[in-house]
Amino acid sequence: MNTNEHDDVIEVTELRRVYGRDFEAVRGITFSVAPGELFALLGTNGAGKTSTVELLEGLAPPTGGRVRVLGHDPYKERALVRPRIGLMLQEGGFPSELTVAETVRMWAGCTSGARPTAEALDMVGLTRRSGVRVKQLSGGEKRRLDLALALLGRPEVLFLDEPTTGLDAEGRRSTWELVRELRDGGTTVLLTTHYLEEAEQLADRLAILHEGGIAATGTPAQVTASQPSRISFELPDGYFLGDLPPLAPLGVTGHETDGRTVRLRTHELQRTATALLLWAERTRVELRGLDVRSASLEEAFLRIAREAAGASGAGAPAQDSDKTNDGDTDNGSDDSDKTKETVA
Repeated sequence: MNTNEHDDVIEVTELRRVYGRDFEAVRGITFSVAPGELFALLGTNGAGKTSTVELLEGLAPPTGGRVRVLGHDPYKERALVRPRIGLMLQEGGFPSELTVAETVRMWAGCTSGARPTAEALDMVGLTRRSGVRVKQLSGGEKRRLDLALALLGRPEVLFLDEPTTGLDAEGRRSTWELVRELRDGGTTVLLTTHYLEEAEQLADRLAILHEGGIAATGTPAQVTASQPSRISFELPDGYFLGDLPPLAPLGVTGHETDGRTVRLRTHELQRTATALLLWAERTRVELRGLDVRSASLEEAFLRIAREAAGASGAGAPAQDSDKTNDGDTDNGSDDSDKTKETVA
């Protein structure tokens, strides 16, 4: 059975993958990807991203559950699926003595309906490096060669596993633009990345994995909407926190101070910011260093990962740091901003 324009291109139902006797890397996850959609899988190292993608690509059978790509089992019906998908793995294995062009031509010989070599290299900006041996390429150039090979067969579904690792800022942006063009042309894309800005820029929808399960899913806007916006500024000389308008009625859910600097969190950014600016105008003071910004996907990711880790590690739900003050925003202090975390 082939998919039609109304079917999901990727269907994952209660998918499980177990290594050895008892290590469950993927724990019953369910999601789907529509035609022409870019879906991102996010998570820290060990969250189950690569294990999931390998099942979707048909590189291994699932331990349990069901996966369909273009209406077929990608492992049992590999011959039906493989010609219609493109794979960009985390690391490609290229013969080091071949030139870039020779590598593409070799790969094209194994690919049905392959693009011309010159077209594939032009798409990823490697035309001028076509005569260079693979061993002389930089790490970023090898990633672009990986992408060129993934695109050779004009895939209907494109799997991108950490596609911009090793690229400089310009290379990353040009890759983003290419991926957008492919998606806009109808290619369905499943992306894994550690660059949260990349997911925020490209993804139509995403899922955040933690310890093999889905901790959150939705559009980037939906995932970040649950996180508070931020307002920071310096208190004017001679003024103290208590001189500000009452914060709780303005939608402020938490705050902290660092010397003269005040940082507020709010789910009603416009109302809070407007009230502060009107107060400053009435009192004829300047809010120096004023910075007003919505929550980012990075903030949402770190908090979701933190809460999921807390729940699984402590056996109880993690506390909501934004509600530490329980509405008593004028007297409490939220120190969660002082926690430094990085995405592995």
